[in-house]
Amino acid sequence: MKHQLIMPSSIDHLRNAIIDKLMAISNKDYLVALNKLMESAVENDVVQLSPEQILMLKMSDDDIKNGNVIGQDDLDQEDLKWLKTL
Repeated sequence: MKHQLIMPSSIDHLRNAIIDKLMAISNKDYLVALNKLMESAVENDVVQLSPEQILMLKMSDDDIKNGNVIGQDDLDQEDLKWLKTL
């Protein structure tokens, strides 16, 4: 199943519109059926990664295994130094 790229604000708007419509439904059988449909959709929603994304994740794992990491405090200091050069 291909997913359409939706901007976060559009996602929030769409989610809120759906919630508004759900709040107006009083038919229990209809709500039970919708709930089952939504549970199925969430369980089967698998994210397909591109080869590039998989490579980046493998590289990240290697960095962690090899200790090529930086602490948050050190990273914040490096960011401040970089910002001062702009």
